[in-house]
Amino acid sequence: MIQAELKGRRFLCRTAATFVSARIGLKYKAPLTPTNLGVPTCKNGGLIVVGSYVPKTTKQVEALRAQFPNSIHWLELSVPNIASGSIISRESEINHISRAADALLAAGIDTVIMTSRTLVTGKDDSDNLEINSKVSSALVEIVKRIQVYPRYLLAKGGITSSDLATKAMKASKAEVLGQALPGVPIWRLGAESRHPGMPYIVFPGNVGSSSAIAEIVASWSCKSLQIAKNILLEAANGHYAVGAFNVYNLEGISSVISAAKDEGSPAILQIHPTALRHGKGALVAACISAAKTANVPIAVHLDHGTDEQEILDAIDMGFDSIMIDCSHLPFKENLERTKRITIAAHSRNVFVEAELGRLSGTEDGLTVEEYEEKLTDPIQADEFLRETKVDALAVCIGNVHGIYPKDGPKLKFDLLQKLGEITSKHNSFLVLHGASGLSPDVIKECIKHGVRKFNVNTEVRSAYVTTLREPKKDLLDIMSCAQDAMKTVIAEKLKVFGSSGKFLNQAHV
Repeated sequence: MIQAELKGRRFLCRTAATFVSARIGLKYKAPLTPTNLGVPTCKNGGLIVVGSYVPKTTKQVEALRAQFPNSIHWLELSVPNIASGSIISRESEINHISRAADALLAAGIDTVIMTSRTLVTGKDDSDNLEINSKVSSALVEIVKRIQVYPRYLLAKGGITSSDLATKAMKASKAEVLGQALPGVPIWRLGAESRHPGMPYIVFPGNVGSSSAIAEIVASWSCKSLQIAKNILLEAANGHYAVGAFNVYNLEGISSVISAAKDEGSPAILQIHPTALRHGKGALVAACISAAKTANVPIAVHLDHGTDEQEILDAIDMGFDSIMIDCSHLPFKENLERTKRITIAAHSRNVFVEAELGRLSGTEDGLTVEEYEEKLTDPIQADEFLRETKVDALAVCIGNVHGIYPKDGPKLKFDLLQKLGEITSKHNSFLVLHGASGLSPDVIKECIKHGVRKFNVNTEVRSAYVTTLREPKKDLLDIMSCAQDAMKTVIAEKLKVFGSSGKFLNQAHV
């Protein structure tokens, strides 16, 4: 063909993407990743827009959903509604999806906007063309209304990728950087576009294996910055501790965030499995969104995960940190199960806390009797940390969940000192549950021996419940008073833990 062109022939080519590189003599380059491109931040979510209807695309979408059942949010555009609904229903559909996508992307959640998969056809080719035009214009309008700058935009389908680039993104120029996969180019949008420099992945409808979209999304997914580890490293370097507060609703989340902001302190939002079963993904999403938008370091942690599948699901849902609590099992079984789950968590860059020893007391409806209590054995702790490679260890030194007896806590500081030395040797962090009811002097002594995370639940929850018993004007008054009561307790804890003022006027970790 080149020889013919040299003799004056001209050709118009409709080909696969690989033809272009062969024609101009480009050598093969490995697929590009965000690291190659220097994509600088994980603050906003990635946006995947699927307009293609071909069977291959549907299989690819199914594979994506199977691989990311919880960590990606799905928004479906109803084609029947767009194709044959009223102007009002069309506008409502577009407005709902664009607003939802804006909120999700701002919260750092990767979001898929896809057309419903049932193919809608008209009476003839002209009708079909009109339906396609309506659907394409609806996708364009949705993306035009999204104000958040996505971490990347993947457009699936030839017409979809063309229209979104030129009409929704207002791009007239783009630099082809390379490929995400063979036949799937990555553009960098021009300076004249709505989002200059944004990576734009052009994914034709009939290209790639069934797992192709999932492979790209996995490589472009926001790898956790291990904010939980960073928070505790800062605490270790500064010789203070961080408060982890159990939350059950929006008031609890707001109380922790507000107290942390006012005190200039890091904090951890933690969800117990019983609260997770009640609040489901909505509670997790609220915590993640609040953490990402706070101007102080906030991590989101799963507390006391005992069910392996629930823990793995929590990792998929976007928790920064998880606790594997197999303390009810014999030592060897606790070690093996914790080790197995830790490998899975670390492969996703998720921080892991485990428990060795057994605390008595009651938390969220789960009770451990005094005769079941077992202090943490230093020899076992050394083996456990060496074998499991967990990042933090919750220990039992006489601390309890819930309310301490009238004569107060009887903590064994000599044991705590030994455990602190062992966790330090293994580059792990020491955690103490049952901080409600501990005096400031006791807490300072614990911090001196290496405790970097205190779990607090009972005192905050009691403050909330107490306000419910007091007469108020209406529900908003109840909510406001409950939030203020919890915030007061939380702020006081942050002061006692020594974390107040550590992040005043500082950016998020």
